[in-house]
Amino acid sequence: MGLVVKDDGWRVPDELWKKMEPLLPPRPAHPKGGHNPPVPHREAMNAILFVLRTGCQWNALNATGICSSSSAHRRFLEWTEAGVFEEFWRRGLLKYDKLKGIDWSWLSLDGAMTKAPLGGEKNGTEPHRPRQRRRQAQPAGGGGRRSAGGGRGRGESA
Repeated sequence: MGLVVKDDGWRVPDELWKKMEPLLPPRPAHPKGGHNPPVPHREAMNAILFVLRTGCQWNALNATGICSSSSAHRRFLEWTEAGVFEEFWRRGLLKYDKLKGIDWSWLSLDGAMTKAPLGGEKNGTEPHRPRQRRRQAQPAGGGGRRSAGGGRGRGESA
């Protein structure tokens, strides 16, 4: 059915799953009783991590056969709200600190140390050719170029 086969290297390994699974909240019971069984947690996590790793759109999951896009996205929202990903990140960070050590005295969160390579000048660039000026927004009130005919509008007599 889908493009992704069972042993594709993108699935959560058993050892990692044993650490993730206890963080997941239990599935709420369906309000109307016995509907289709829910997607297993592990398949939903595989689908979520596939989207996060590849950058594909949620709807592209339907072609992979991992999990439906609606189930994966719904579970992603539930688990984000429950703090699952943040807690897993925190535990991983603490484990890394224990194994390798993190220099906590020097930290930066989402910061840029240099100017963006294509960021341009501080106040933007000035147009170098008249054609560029024409494409810029004209002031309110109709200032700017006039059509041939001495500035008369449509339907005005000479």
